[in-house]
Amino acid sequence: MFEQVKEKTEILNKIFDACNTLRHVMDPSDYKDYILTTLFVKYISDLHEAKRDELVKEYGDNKERIKRKLERELFVLDEESTFDYLYKNREADNIGELINQTLKSIENSNYEKLNNVFRVDFNSEAKLGTKKQKNQRLKTLLEDFHDVDFKPYLNKIDLVGDVYEYLIGQFAADAGKGGGEFYTPAEVAKLAAKILAPKDGDTIYDPTCGSGSLLLKAAAEVGSDNYYLYGQEVNSTTWALAKMNMFLHGVSQAKLECDDTINAPQFLENDTIKKFDKVIANPPFSKSKWTKMSQPSDDEYGRFHRGLPPKSKGDWAFVTHMVESLKSNGKAVIVVPLGVLFRGAAEGSIRKSMIDENLIEAVIGLSDNLFFGTSIPAALLVLNKAKNDQDILFVEASKLRVEGKRQNSLSEAHIDEIIKMVDQRKDIEKKSALVSINEIAKNEYNLNIPRYVDTYEEEEIIDIEVVQAEIKGLEDELAIVSAKIKESLKELTYEAK
Repeated sequence: MFEQVKEKTEILNKIFDACNTLRHVMDPSDYKDYILTTLFVKYISDLHEAKRDELVKEYGDNKERIKRKLERELFVLDEESTFDYLYKNREADNIGELINQTLKSIENSNYEKLNNVFRVDFNSEAKLGTKKQKNQRLKTLLEDFHDVDFKPYLNKIDLVGDVYEYLIGQFAADAGKGGGEFYTPAEVAKLAAKILAPKDGDTIYDPTCGSGSLLLKAAAEVGSDNYYLYGQEVNSTTWALAKMNMFLHGVSQAKLECDDTINAPQFLENDTIKKFDKVIANPPFSKSKWTKMSQPSDDEYGRFHRGLPPKSKGDWAFVTHMVESLKSNGKAVIVVPLGVLFRGAAEGSIRKSMIDENLIEAVIGLSDNLFFGTSIPAALLVLNKAKNDQDILFVEASKLRVEGKRQNSLSEAHIDEIIKMVDQRKDIEKKSALVSINEIAKNEYNLNIPRYVDTYEEEEIIDIEVVQAEIKGLEDELAIVSAKIKESLKELTYEAK
């Protein structure tokens, strides 16, 4: 374990040096794309080079046989589609153009895997500065990444993937408000994945997959490689990050699409929404203008039969889509803003329908300032189409947090405590409550956690006489000290004379 931490630290230190090349010349949401794309090209180049060297040792100068073997590898690269080629040409006057050409060549040679994955322009003066500045910055970037050698770690794919994931998290932190659009904090993703509890053979879907962190955390919980990941992301650059993220984690059984999930769902079966075993997501909070639909019947897939959410807040639109994406025994864990739990009008009507249908298994309140780009607290909404009871579990976990300078986080102990409460599914004073749907109906289908989990702490009774006695004692001590000080001052005055 220590050795892996040491190796990861060594790689990260070198990559952070590369980050510094662009850190102060462009917005973090932009320079992350240059850094992570370069990292991916360096990784697949090292992978190609290591395999080629291995084949040369095995087949000697039989170039044709070596070529045929290399063409069956995960990624196919020719000699002018490698990081080494770019490094050798780092002084070229048109280095930005050469990098773009190399990326296009890699895409063409690996069309099914990498078509349209490289969404960043390395020849952009708008992003990288004047031609002279751009050339110098790209030269430095290539030199920095030349020092990052992935070959010793090619059989440790988790380590490389973890490095990539860590970098995405750091870029999300730097990006401020925009960071939450492409990354869910690792500990929140881990908590959601553990609650989801996917099993061997499951299909796992994230309709707003960002850079893929939730899908990967869910996959890690399966305990085998027998799972299938599906994700959709509206932002093409973020979708590209997710594609690379999957490969760097050694996950080939992932199908990711780029489009608007609500208005152009890509996962269909027999002209209707495809069904999955598990769904996990962190959709955009209270997204406005999420659709042009004016009534439920405008949706050709019939998702909004419970009602159409308001155009100013799309939270229930995403939740509804996920419910319709579940198999008859499917389960979902969704990150939602707290307003989803109690807002009225159309949202209240949709919430009522889902409660009456016994779809909601648990509501878990989380701390504030856990997510990138917003300080508001959120909740995990757990849906289950195969519930065994007519109750909803409420968990009050908003006080569980590790305070940070910029952002709070959850510790492993916090995650374990929340999971234990979810598994126990019972009343625990000031922490959780198992509430019947009938009682929730009496509360007008309000799911606000404080209605059901009483966290009120009685103030300690103060004995006024004791306090007055303590004050009198302090006053007496102060009078004695003051007298001593005055006496000392008199002596000092006398000595001064």
